[in-house]
Amino acid sequence: MLVLFAAASAHAQNTVRTETIRPPTSPSVDPTTPAQKTAQAPTRPDAHLTPLAAASEIITDLSRLPAPVARTREQILAAARTGDLQKLKDLMQAGPEMPVFAFTDEKDPVAFWTANYPDSDGIEVLSILVTILETGFVRVDEGTPLEMYVWPYFVRTSLKTLSLQQKVELFRIVTGADYKDMVEFGAYAFYRLGIGPDGTWHFFVAGD
Repeated sequence: MLVLFAAASAHAQNTVRTETIRPPTSPSVDPTTPAQKTAQAPTRPDAHLTPLAAASEIITDLSRLPAPVARTREQILAAARTGDLQKLKDLMQAGPEMPVFAFTDEKDPVAFWTANYPDSDGIEVLSILVTILETGFVRVDEGTPLEMYVWPYFVRTSLKTLSLQQKVELFRIVTGADYKDMVEFGAYAFYRLGIGPDGTWHFFVAGD
């Protein structure tokens, strides 16, 4: 079981909190039962980690974002930059469904972030969010119902092949110790954010 420093970032606190990351597992489906396989097919983009089959194109040109995606990104950034967790929560609740913010039964993102970042009353997560949305991004599952734009691009990039410049970007988000753990794990496993082509905000979550 890989333990990552979930609270570590460029704005690390004095007390380091840890988070257990579980490698992704495939659902147990009987291949002889087509109906069951259909029933368990994903109906929305998945916030869980996925094996890195191939590196995706790293995109830094924001003009390549569809208008609805660009608009949602700007709305998220504007809310995060206020320093008011409630404003971000209100934006999350304004969508068709609450974006995934935890892989637990937590219902209130403000309470969740405040509990995980007590030294900053939860505000540290807003800094992480802004930093992530200022990095490059990737377009995943293109041409399928699960197509999505995901930040940061490290989610679909081999950490072992990062350039020195890319490592500088990564270390704005995680620590060197986190990086070593993630290389051993085989994937970036800290906070990531996904927006669908229609502008729907699907997740902002860490771990798996």
